[in-house]
Amino acid sequence: MYQKFVKPLFFMMDPETAHNFILYLGRFLSFTKMSRIFRPLFVFRDGSLENDVLGVHFDNPVGLAGGFDKNGYLTDFFPDIGFGFMEVGSVTAHAYGGNPQPRLYRLIKNKSLIVNYGLMNQGADVVNGRLKNKNFRIPIIVNVAKTNDATIKGNASVNDYVSGFSKMRAVSGIFVINISCPNAGDGRSFEDPVLLEKLLIVLSKKRNRAKLLLKISPDVEKSNLDKIILLAQKYGVNGFVISNLTKNRKGLVKENGLGLKGGVSGPILAKKSNKIISYVFKKTQGRFTIIGCGGISNAKDAYEKIKCGASLIELITGMIYYGPGLIKTINYGLAELLKRDGYTNVKEAVGAAVR
Repeated sequence: MYQKFVKPLFFMMDPETAHNFILYLGRFLSFTKMSRIFRPLFVFRDGSLENDVLGVHFDNPVGLAGGFDKNGYLTDFFPDIGFGFMEVGSVTAHAYGGNPQPRLYRLIKNKSLIVNYGLMNQGADVVNGRLKNKNFRIPIIVNVAKTNDATIKGNASVNDYVSGFSKMRAVSGIFVINISCPNAGDGRSFEDPVLLEKLLIVLSKKRNRAKLLLKISPDVEKSNLDKIILLAQKYGVNGFVISNLTKNRKGLVKENGLGLKGGVSGPILAKKSNKIISYVFKKTQGRFTIIGCGGISNAKDAYEKIKCGASLIELITGMIYYGPGLIKTINYGLAELLKRDGYTNVKEAVGAAVR
């Protein structure tokens, strides 16, 4: 139904218009409780998919990646279409209206997106006010980034990160620190070990038992990645989200829009992120929790990330191209793949390909 009727309608719209329409529709359906009628259609439960990660119970390992629900409007909607968890954000200390349009573009031949929102969000005060007293039905992870303001540099950028984190601290016990956004003025500068260490020194004092994960770029150089891992070990970081969008267009089929500014999502990320997941898992002997993200379009894609070392996986673009039924399809397929390989629980498969 999605492929024949809904997707053609959405793909007639400008991508950002379609995205905003889905946000408004999801808010309406969850506010009126109508979204609950989707549960029999979209929610798949199986004991083999349940797992405790970072001290939190997850009914299944499939989550919504950061970047879709930047302002936390749909925390009551996504549980009803089968997600096991979701990221809210990226949220920044101060509001940002977004980069100039067009800032979202479909690469249909590549089943990908070019994303150049530039950390557009309403700011930590507003998002915290929306979420701080809510009871969530699935685990909520808050993604925090530096405000997209090129005048905020050096120690001021550290303070900006910490301010956003502190304002959102009451919402969740798990935070993704987005140090690799490709669409902000100097958003990737925190992959620089010197600045990252300054940030981790302060966050380690402010975290108050919060679990911290670093979101890293698929384009990070190995030498820099090794330094990031060492800093993560030194300052008690709990894990990584691997990976963010790529700025590298190599390997994409030629089509209109390839020259537009922004990070690329979709299948081109699959091998890139899997390689880094495997490297981090093997190098650290599985001591870090890894959330695998990038290029997931089916259960096989998700399973590969799990076997590379991811305890949880996330997606957005696959859902846009294949519909909300993809979450159930992946969860059902994962349960079948685990059974095929003789695993009774998904945690047994984590890192199986690189151990």
